[in-house]
Amino acid sequence: MKAELTWQEAKAHTQAMQLEIAALIPKDAVISIDQKKKGVLLSCNKTQHNWNASTTVTVAEGTELEPIVGAIEAHYRANGAKVSVDRNVDENYRIQIDPPAPGENYIVSEGLSPNEIRIASGSACFTLPEGVYPGGDF
Repeated sequence: MKAELTWQEAKAHTQAMQLEIAALIPKDAVISIDQKKKGVLLSCNKTQHNWNASTTVTVAEGTELEPIVGAIEAHYRANGAKVSVDRNVDENYRIQIDPPAPGENYIVSEGLSPNEIRIASGSACFTLPEGVYPGGDF
């Protein structure tokens, strides 16, 4: 872990990774990419937090989502990333990409609406500066 990582750096890296994942979705299928500008901090342990938010990619009606998520899985596996696969509560195909940094992860699955792919993420863990309260939006 990089002890000097700031929450702003963690957020910027995580948002860049969300867009890197979104860029793997075939361009001709993408209608829009909605990246949340703010997220929340969750505890990693007693002294550290990570930044969490999501990006939603809306695709053209009729687009098969599972093969797209599968292609994202294959891309990250081929590049040596740890990737796990399961089904969410709606039985949709879901992958989790776990980079080596503690706390950092990306969950890619079919979204809440039929033509969406959701990329939920958590940044690497970091220590907040003294006096910064971890509640609210970041």
